Amino acid sequence: MVLPGDGLIQLTPEGLYCPAADAWIDPWRPVSRALITHGHADHARPGCGEYWAVATGEGVLRQRLGASIALTAVGYGEERSLGGARVSFHSAGHVLGSAQIRITAGDETWLISGDYKRDADPSCAPFEAVAADVLITEATFGLPIYRWRPGRQVAAEILAWWRQAPQRPSLLFAYAFGKAQRLLAELAALGVEEEVLLHGAVQALMAPYTSVGVVLPPTRPLSELPRSESLAGRLVIAPPSAHRSPWMKRFVTPQTAFVSGWMAVRGARRRRGFERGFALSDHADWDGLLRTVVDSGARQVYVTHGNSDGLARFLREEQGLAAEPLGRAFEGQRSDEGEAAS
Repeated sequence: MVLPGDGLIQLTPEGLYCPAADAWIDPWRPVSRALITHGHADHARPGCGEYWAVATGEGVLRQRLGASIALTAVGYGEERSLGGARVSFHSAGHVLGSAQIRITAGDETWLISGDYKRDADPSCAPFEAVAADVLITEATFGLPIYRWRPGRQVAAEILAWWRQAPQRPSLLFAYAFGKAQRLLAELAALGVEEEVLLHGAVQALMAPYTSVGVVLPPTRPLSELPRSESLAGRLVIAPPSAHRSPWMKRFVTPQTAFVSGWMAVRGARRRRGFERGFALSDHADWDGLLRTVVDSGARQVYVTHGNSDGLARFLREEQGLAAEPLGRAFEGQRSDEGEAAS
């Protein structure tokens, strides 16, 4: 399938392909050259011949894909020539090292957003608005019910929740890459200096953040504590996969909470079995999605992931834009790991 735009981007069995650069963007299968928007598992897959990504995300990619991958690390805004195309990476504000990828060939420019958010986040670079002729945007939270409050406000509520139970362990479940580190950075910005305990999956992804100077409270792997040591009053951050797993047996009457954009939906916390839910996402909310489309100035918009049909319809009928969903081509390729839609 060739997308409109003189063949600059094509949809192939491996994913989005740019013939002019001879490169795929976040390919679904191993390819010779992959341009990676960020290190989440549904965007960065193993087995590619070479990878191109933002330098601040290098640590995460090597942790997840292997230390010996052939990786070309670039800076934000740095334009590189690949074949007959010019390629640059621009901050997506999603997680550490996340990028929108801008590709120009001839007189046409495409912008592939990857995952992004517009909200302030002390753990990664802020979102950069980028102009393009054609925009491919995500729509994970592409409904008007999703409108986020500032992360600092949510972090203050989490801090109060933790403090209210000095006799119980406080287990905070959040995705291991991006969300967990954002929460830690938000707590540090609120003045938290107490040690926070981490599940091993979260601990494994801390070094890339500390190596680039993200300010965090002191942390320690939970596994380093003797099993006889009391965990009353301690905050522990773990991935959602640890909930109701054998790992939980260590805790006596803990209070539990889950941090995710999905917590904005009534009943989501109850269905997932958590005592408390905090709505905080690393994806753009409804207003952020619309603002990004306008800021891009794109004459054509393609929408992927989440409510792609609904957002595309709104852009056509209410905004008067040329917009089409690519959802059916992409949805089956997304990872079932929760981090893909946080």
